[in-house]
Amino acid sequence: MMEKAQSLQAIEAYELVTQLQTYFADRLNKVSAEFGSAQDFEEVFWVRDEGKHGGGSRLEARDETLFNRGSVNVSQIQYDDMPEKKLGSATAISTIIHPNNPHVPSMHMHISWTEMRDGKGYWRVMADLNPSIVNEEAKGVFTATLKSEAAEHAASGIASGNKYFNIPALGRTRGVSHFYLEGFNTGDFQADKAFAKNMGTKVIDAYIKIITNAMQKNPTFTKEEKAEQLAYHTLYLFQVLTLDRGTTSGLLVHSQNDVGIMGSIPSHVNRELLTSWIDKMPAPQEKLVQALLDALPHEMPTPVEVDTKKKLAQAVRGHYKQYPEALSMQASGEIIPPTVDNHS
Repeated sequence: MMEKAQSLQAIEAYELVTQLQTYFADRLNKVSAEFGSAQDFEEVFWVRDEGKHGGGSRLEARDETLFNRGSVNVSQIQYDDMPEKKLGSATAISTIIHPNNPHVPSMHMHISWTEMRDGKGYWRVMADLNPSIVNEEAKGVFTATLKSEAAEHAASGIASGNKYFNIPALGRTRGVSHFYLEGFNTGDFQADKAFAKNMGTKVIDAYIKIITNAMQKNPTFTKEEKAEQLAYHTLYLFQVLTLDRGTTSGLLVHSQNDVGIMGSIPSHVNRELLTSWIDKMPAPQEKLVQALLDALPHEMPTPVEVDTKKKLAQAVRGHYKQYPEALSMQASGEIIPPTVDNHS
């Protein structure tokens, strides 16, 4: 059984993220009924320290006609029984959707409330659109949503997002539209919570619109377009496992949710393409890419199933334990190191 945080703000934050989880899954289930095989997302639970310090649930896509991979994860860790810890609790929704159709962009969103032992806390709001094949209409819808709903925070959030999701070794960003609002606290918890809820809801609405439009206009695809998607999915794995601070932080804190944290990885990648990027990496990160390759099957396309996810998690954890100084080489955008399990 999962023991939840006792803080009133953490309780409200958990209610918010679970509401967003249900809202998003319900909308995706309707898309599945319209364009896929009408299979609802399925809930999977995990606990931290047998539930004593929290845990979470993730709703996983089961419609393989519509989704390559999809996960809507909610987590809350808390240390109410450990007064020596500076962190009191961390509550988050982290979701990544990878559609099967290469004309439909992937989308990542993360909203979390982190509360320290002294009661101080902050929100983190992330959202990014990640297409295999660039769709200018989809990009326009997503970016317009970020700008209109973030209002006075839009410019800084978009700038930080573009910085965070930059991939220096490849000279490009992970997606086409990024938002990252870090350390958000205006001093009015209720107003900030309402802002986070609105951002989450509007991003979900925009993405459902994007999926629907893309499926209506491009219901079929070619082998060449699937090859483009495979290359992009390889880039996604590369960015998440070599640059994403949230993913790395979650893996280093504990190993009790490796499969959930690695839920952002697509079903298949191209290990030959990944191999070609080793020489682009600064030391010692070329060793990390090699460790990832060692964890992946020797097949093309290269499948990433549960056992492989566990091996990839171990590879990342082992690398940074051996080279802790390399943590400074990860993505930045005026970022406080994350303290929650992240599905990036």
